[in-house]
Amino acid sequence: MNKELLQERKKMIYEFVCDDLYVPMKAKEMAVVLNVPKSQRGELIEVLDALVADGKVEVTGKGKYVKSEGKYLTGVFTAHPRGFGFVTVEGEEEDIFIPGTQTNGALHMDTVQVALSKNSSGKRKEGTVTKILSRGTEQLVCTYEKSKTFGFAVPDNPRFAQDIFIPQERSKGAVSGHKVVVEITDYGKNGKKPEGKVVEIIGHINDPGTDIMSIVKGYDLPVEFSQKIMKQVENVSNEVREADMAGRMDLRDYQTVTIDGEDAKDLDDAITLTKEGDLYELGVHIADVSNYVQEKSAMDREALKRGTSVYLVDRVIPMLPRRLSNGICSLNAGEDRLALSCIMTIDPKGNIVDHEIAETVIHVDQRMSYTGVQKILDGDEETVKKYEVLMPMLVRMKELAALLREKRRARGSIDFDFPETKVILNEKGEPIEIRPYERNTATRIIEDFMLAANETVAEDCFWQELPFVYRTHDNPDPDRMRKLAAFINNFGYSIHLKDDEVHPKELQKLLAKLEETPEEDLISRLTLRSMKQAKYTTECTGHFGLAAKYYCHFTSPIRRYPDLQIHRIIKDVLRGRMNGTREEHYRSILPEVARQSSERERKADEAERETIKLKKVEYMSHHLWEEFDGVISGVTAWGIYVELPNTVEGLVRTASLQGDYFEYNESACAMVGVHTGKSYAIGQKVKVQVTGADKMTRTIDFELVEGIRSTEEYGEG
Repeated sequence: MNKELLQERKKMIYEFVCDDLYVPMKAKEMAVVLNVPKSQRGELIEVLDALVADGKVEVTGKGKYVKSEGKYLTGVFTAHPRGFGFVTVEGEEEDIFIPGTQTNGALHMDTVQVALSKNSSGKRKEGTVTKILSRGTEQLVCTYEKSKTFGFAVPDNPRFAQDIFIPQERSKGAVSGHKVVVEITDYGKNGKKPEGKVVEIIGHINDPGTDIMSIVKGYDLPVEFSQKIMKQVENVSNEVREADMAGRMDLRDYQTVTIDGEDAKDLDDAITLTKEGDLYELGVHIADVSNYVQEKSAMDREALKRGTSVYLVDRVIPMLPRRLSNGICSLNAGEDRLALSCIMTIDPKGNIVDHEIAETVIHVDQRMSYTGVQKILDGDEETVKKYEVLMPMLVRMKELAALLREKRRARGSIDFDFPETKVILNEKGEPIEIRPYERNTATRIIEDFMLAANETVAEDCFWQELPFVYRTHDNPDPDRMRKLAAFINNFGYSIHLKDDEVHPKELQKLLAKLEETPEEDLISRLTLRSMKQAKYTTECTGHFGLAAKYYCHFTSPIRRYPDLQIHRIIKDVLRGRMNGTREEHYRSILPEVARQSSERERKADEAERETIKLKKVEYMSHHLWEEFDGVISGVTAWGIYVELPNTVEGLVRTASLQGDYFEYNESACAMVGVHTGKSYAIGQKVKVQVTGADKMTRTIDFELVEGIRSTEEYGEG
């Protein structure tokens, strides 16, 4: 049912339920009264479920629909492996706790109706699930276990605490140890286990790549492209023709470079930089993907569905087919390429004093890597000699990037500089090395230029009052900021809150004070967690973290759908096609584009983190009983978290601490011995032994070897 029809029917049914003569009735009774034929009763249920989800209608214990009196709330159930759970209700500040005895068959991610308990007071709200409105999960990735006459599947996700019964005839021939995708056919009730059928065998648990593919399937990430899409790709030209260049600004004579990671194959941004007098002219040239991916085509619909390319430890799942993303859309050196360019004039103080956005044709002279550029900037003789012709531009780039960064810093932009994890795999997909992947000067230069282009484009489109997709980052929740302020006070730091609001500059100053301190990592991570997630929206509400009034994603249309959508809007404006009809078209589709893109981005990030966690556990499983130096990165009631120099983090459980009975001191964020007063606190250096690495739960266990050793003993390194 489309949105317009759903809204119309919701209005009609709601008026019916609100009528003075209405008596509470079940959906079947309502269908009879309203003369709804059997073939359309599913649509009636859809309308009623939508009204319940909106909080306008409630379902009684007997399954009858009544006008809402605020007695019930509707939200999404998040299960805990121990049986209890929480319901997140839109608009409510805190989740509702659901005891294990009150879940009434609700499973993880189900949309449920909740009644608040009478004793729901004090610190948290408590409730009972009264009705499951819709199931949130239809398929699960599981490990199959075969029995003589049947099988059962153990879900990978620990939040699904129940095994799923699989009749033998529905096992698809799976054997014990197979990773499988199971479709739930019966959710079970009154103590009966859920039942399902195997719809896909991913591979055996010991086969290379099965572990990563299980995560891919678990996050419902589409991998293969349909034949229809691949046929469309075959029809796309492999070279830029004269006709394609008509009407475009020709920038092929400008010295142009791309700077990316060594492994990158989808190069979607190139740079030109000249200087006249005191003014820099920076050109950020972005692959014109919209020239090859037409709106509403099968390829476009698939790109929207995917939302983003997903970068996993051992593979990339692209948003667009590789023939496009690595071919005609990639700004490969030595080839003419179509681009959408943002050309900015920047003064010596880092102010963008003028700009032009145009359709262009460019020709990249040199494909550079971050490592290569860093070597040049560090004065490596061999590399400098090899790229001598590019030296003047690269020096200008470093100069200009510093100006732009200082301009952002002055207004309060926050820079969280956590090292990313680089996992090196062998040909079997096994991790052979894990190390921190630090940003360098070269990566920062490209970041600075992309940020400048993204802000410029967003501000340009805002003042034209165009329908648009912005990248927004809301101000932090005041409650979380108050908690953060109270916590950092224990370490002698403070942040100034004005009317419960915090300025990004305050957090920027805090991070600057933390540099090179033992507690830097902990407080930086807590600060990041205290902030909201950035998202895509159609309203320009600003970007808190960047301290920017206007911001969007314009620079990566090969791997992000919002960028591709923005390119279409800009090109309609440049070509004089942005009339009332087009504006209305964009205003109708963009809210869904923003919502879908935000959702897919979150899924991709979670899947990426899960694959890294998995490979860290696998790596450490080959180092059991070995000893490592580490730093205490967190302290909780159940143990001490220790991080190794390679970014691997493990838990030293409280029960394993020797020499005293230890208790967690929350205010000091330390584990303290009751009799000896010995304490384990954030930032202290320790030696640990690896005692466990569980791939199923993705956890690593450590034990302390010889307790705390001072900074002097270890040296400053």
